Amino acid sequence: MRRPIHVLRVLFCGLALMSPDASSAEVSVAIHYIKQIVPAPPTLSNLDPIPEDLGLRGAELGLADNITTGRFLGQTYTLTVTEVAEDADFASAARAARADTDILVLDAPAEQVIAATDLPGMHDALLFNAGAADVALRSDLCRANLLHTIPSYAMKADALMQFFVARRWDEIALVAGDRPDDMAWADTLEASARKFGLKFGARKTWAFDADMRRNAAQEVPLFTQELGDYDVLLVADAADDFARYISFNTWRPRPVAGSEGLRPVAWHRVVEQWGAAQLQSRFEELAGRPMLDRDYAVWAALRAIGEAVTRTGAADAAALREYMLSDAFELAGFKGRPLTFRHWNGQLRQPIPLVHERALVAQAPLEGFLHQRSELDTLGLDLPESACTAFGN
Repeated sequence: MRRPIHVLRVLFCGLALMSPDASSAEVSVAIHYIKQIVPAPPTLSNLDPIPEDLGLRGAELGLADNITTGRFLGQTYTLTVTEVAEDADFASAARAARADTDILVLDAPAEQVIAATDLPGMHDALLFNAGAADVALRSDLCRANLLHTIPSYAMKADALMQFFVARRWDEIALVAGDRPDDMAWADTLEASARKFGLKFGARKTWAFDADMRRNAAQEVPLFTQELGDYDVLLVADAADDFARYISFNTWRPRPVAGSEGLRPVAWHRVVEQWGAAQLQSRFEELAGRPMLDRDYAVWAALRAIGEAVTRTGAADAAALREYMLSDAFELAGFKGRPLTFRHWNGQLRQPIPLVHERALVAQAPLEGFLHQRSELDTLGLDLPESACTAFGN
C-alpha cells in the first residue's frame, strides 16, 4: 500500500515536563526528520523483513536523550517527522521542512539527498545524511551543508580489509549481485582490497533467480568452483537477497564475509561493550526490536545536534556546523572512543564493528593501523583520497 506524505509533529519540552519554571527556557531547537519510503526489491527470502519504523525509532531515542540533558540547561527540543511515499517528491518535503527549521535529518537514497541539499535556500541549513552509504557523497558529490552519520561503503570495506590483513588472508574472491547497490558495494570492496595490498582474484555475478531454499546445496558449490582458490570469499548483496545461501555451500571450505558471515556494520545487537548494552536495552524498550544501522545513524545525528547545542548554547545551523567540524566536538557513541566529524567531507568518524549474528568478532580500526591524525581515519576516504572541495580543504 502506498503511503502519502505523512507529517507527525512530536513536541517535547524538557523544562515544561521536568521543571517548575518552563519560562526560563533559553534555547529552542527545532529538528525535522524526513524519511523516504523505498520499495523493497524482490528477494529470495522473506525471513528478515525491513522494519517499517527503521530510522524513526532512532530519532525518537535521540530526542529523548537530548531532552534528558536539555532540561537542566534551559533547552527545549521539537521533532517533526515526515514520511515521503514511494511515488512522492522528496525535494518538496525537504522544501516544506526548511520553511520551519534549518536543521534537517535525511533518511533517503543518495539521489534524493542531493536533490534536497541543492534546493534554493538550503545552502545555509544544516543537513545530516543518515541513510545513504554512497562513497561519492563524501567525495566529488559532497555538499558543504551536508554531514554524514551513516558510515560509507568505503569505511565498512576498509574495516574488513584491516581484519583480512591481520589474519593474513591475502587472496580474495568476490560474488556480487547485479543490482546497482550490489555493484557499488562490490566495486568499493575491490578498491579497498587493492588499497590494503591484498590480491583480488576472481569476481562473479550472482545471476540465479530460482528458489535457493531448495537448490543452494546443489547450485552454489558448482557456482563457486569456478572462483579458483582464495583465502576468503566476499559477498556483495546490498538487498540481503542471496548471501544467506552461500555460507557452508562453497566449493572450497573458506570463510565468507561482506553481506554474509563476517559483516561490517554501524551497529548490531551483539555490541555490548563501552556502555552499548545500556543503549541497546533502552532502544529495545522503545521499539520492541534491536537497533539497526539506520536507527543508529539517525540517533547519532540527533545526539550530535544535542551535544553541539549543549556546548555552544546556540541553536542555529551556522554555529552548530562550525562547532561540529571543529576539534572541540566529540560525541559519545558507545563504541569505545569519541566520534568526531571529518573537516574535509563531513563524515562522522566512528569505529566499525565486525560481527556475525551471535557475536562481535572485532572492531576496526584494528591495532597496528596507525594514522598521523586519528586511527579512525584509516577507515574510509582520508583527506588525500577525497575529491570533496566544498568544505574548503
